[in-house]
Order: sequence, then structure tokens, then C-alpha cells
Amino acid sequence: MEKDRTTIEPIAYIHTDFPEKFGIPRQSGLARTQAVIRFVPEYQNPDAVRGLEAFSFIWLIWGFSANQHGSSNPSSAWKATVRPPRLGGNTRIGVFASRSPFRPNGLGLSSVRLLSVYASQDGPVLTVEGADLMDGTPIYDIKPYIPYADAHPEAEGGFTDQVPHKTLLADCPAELLSRIPAEKQNGLLDLLEQDPRPSYQHDPERIYGLRYAGYSVKFTVDGKHLIVRDIFPETIT
Repeated sequence: MEKDRTTIEPIAYIHTDFPEKFGIPRQSGLARTQAVIRFVPEYQNPDAVRGLEAFSFIWLIWGFSANQHGSSNPSSAWKATVRPPRLGGNTRIGVFASRSPFRPNGLGLSSVRLLSVYASQDGPVLTVEGADLMDGTPIYDIKPYIPYADAHPEAEGGFTDQVPHKTLLADCPAELLSRIPAEKQNGLLDLLEQDPRPSYQHDPERIYGLRYAGYSVKFTVDGKHLIVRDIFPETIT
């Protein structure tokens, strides 16, 4: 059978507080971080988002643009199995039974809270909360989240039901936390509580660095206790 190839182009780009992949929440909705979605010129017609403000959540279909595999690098062969961090990084499962970023077509799907839709001189702008995307990620489509059809409280979660979702106790001294804007503080604490470390690293002496909202955050983790050691503005060169 002849391959059916479809070309898709970004309708928008998202601007988040995550300049790199390390530290990004592993799923959408886990951290109270805000982001802004701006449309490319072709889709800046305000009629395209008419009525969207009536929905409290939306779906984002986007691309893993920073990957070295998948659709961003067609010459790279895809793999049938992956090793989810949730399983410790050692157990393999099928790529289609996971949300791994290394997929045949490199597409991501996220449900985020829609905070506002407002007009700008460059068309409509969306403000959202809970996005798990790196800054500058291309958005290929936006759809409203419909509770009666999209919510399934009785759904089974496969391997995610078998492995408890673990969080850390984040201890950030008030003096350090005050160094970042007040509207960014809850988001940072949420990120740290989700344990941004790779699943195979457990050295209590190791100092980790996370870049968030223009700041470098240094922390250590001992057991379930995360301690923020320093927060300082990134140097702009």
C-alpha cells in the first residue's frame, strides 16, 4: 500500500517558562505554571477562537520539536518499545502504550486550563495553565475539552495504576523563594514536588540545576525531601 503522507504546519507557538526539557512536568496539569499561546499570521483572525472563552479546558496537539528522533529527524528509525520513567527506566513497554516523546510522528497531546482569551495587535492570545511544553513548541491544533465526552472517571490507567504517583516534600526558604516573581512561585514549588530528576539518580549529595522563568534553581534531594539551595537570575549574554 502506498504511504499516505500528510503535511501539517504550526498554527501557533507556545511561550512557557521552560527553556529546556529538564524540569518540565511529565504530564499536563501537574503544575500551576502559566503559558501564552500566540498564533502565526495566517491564523490570527479573531473569528477562529470565537466562543473558545466559554470552555475552561482545551486540548493542545503539538510537536516534540526538540527531539533528535521521530518526525523531527525522519532519518532516525523509530523503536517499538520505550522505557517509561514511571517504571524506573528499566522496564520496556510498547511505544503506543506510553506517552514517550520518541514516537513515529513526534506528536504530543495535552489538556490545559484556559485562563483567558484576549485580543492583541497580533491577533488573539490564549493564556493557559498546566502546560507540559518547552518554550517555543509548535502547536498544530487546538480543540475544546468537552466534559461529557472527554472525562472518564472509571477508566483504567494501565501501568500507571500499578505504580503510585510519588511526590517530594519541597523545602524552599522564604528568602530564596522571594527572589522570583510572586506569580511564578506556586508553579516552581509544584515542579519541584513532582521530582524533576531522572528516575535512576538518587545521590543525596548531588546538586541539581533547573532553569525556570529566567532563573536558575539549585536543589538537592534526600529520600522524599527536596531542599532548594539557591535561586538566582540567569545571566543574559
